[in-house]
Amino acid sequence: MNKHMRFIVTVLFAVILLLTAAITKFYSDTGQSMGKESDKIDMDKKLDSDPMGNRIFEDINGLYGVIDSNERVVIAPEWLELEFVGENMCMVSKRFNGKLLTGCIDFEGNVTVPMIYRDITKHSYGNFTFYTAYPAADDSCVLYDENFALLFTRSWDRCYLSKNEIQLTGSHGTYTYSADNSGLTLVSADIEGMAFDCPYKLKINSSLITSLDPDILDEICTASGKYIEYAFSGSREYLSDVRAGEKSVFVTIFPDEKKILSKKLTEITNIFLYPTESGDGKPHYAVSITAGAEIVYTDDEDKPQTLDDYYRAVIEFCGTSNNDLTMISGNFIQNAPDYPEPPTQKNNPEFPEQTE
Repeated sequence: MNKHMRFIVTVLFAVILLLTAAITKFYSDTGQSMGKESDKIDMDKKLDSDPMGNRIFEDINGLYGVIDSNERVVIAPEWLELEFVGENMCMVSKRFNGKLLTGCIDFEGNVTVPMIYRDITKHSYGNFTFYTAYPAADDSCVLYDENFALLFTRSWDRCYLSKNEIQLTGSHGTYTYSADNSGLTLVSADIEGMAFDCPYKLKINSSLITSLDPDILDEICTASGKYIEYAFSGSREYLSDVRAGEKSVFVTIFPDEKKILSKKLTEITNIFLYPTESGDGKPHYAVSITAGAEIVYTDDEDKPQTLDDYYRAVIEFCGTSNNDLTMISGNFIQNAPDYPEPPTQKNNPEFPEQTE
């Protein structure tokens, strides 16, 4: 199952569970409308309380709910697990269709975090708190802050936590963050791409770049490969998924060389990203790519010759997010290949050196 289909399945799964939760809440609210005082509930234990005086309780059936400071029931005892989290929220667990699923609700019973997770775990680095949540539908991971706002607009294939670092792996590569009181700071990233059959890896480790969101870095990496495909093929279809401006200019490799018969990409090396200066007040970034190429051309005698060499391209981007990232130019630095010198008469065995 590809990532797109997996996302659709996850969304459908969430919708079904939300409908189930809504039906459950309806019957729960109907039952509570007859009286919300604690004496209508057979409490067995009173447990944790929050700063507002709300308290978790357990009923005689081993289910958990919440009462306020006046001991009125604000969350009915229908949850297998319940704890206070964030601002005026509770993390709760219930069994749906045989699966124990976890999410969050507020004190009105509204679902604030979908009940689609098999596990939600709290982590703390000094004063910085966040949660890792693992959907029941797959093995991906979602990160929330202490108030259960998403830290990233994506799910991750793998999340590895060490003493003071978090390594997140997605479909395009791996991002490493440091974690401290101030939150998460991107330390480095290895982002993978593909142009034709040539894989490449964009490495990020500059403090001038690590402030960028993973989504925009992924898009820069992918769009750079699309330009290389266009540069070697001449087909603008490779740029169809790339956001370009009205004045964007993209140049193929050696477009004015009439003696070239074919151009083939053989590999991509030495790819890196760096910020550039601009006069429009917007952040600009450039990707430098060294591309290996097999060039077939005709020599001075109209015979086909093959030349293997490396050529550097520069692709420029402008934007601050994945929603406004624009590729504004792409071209190769050299205007023509470095053709080998034709053999001289002295070095040509068909024309031996004349002696007196």
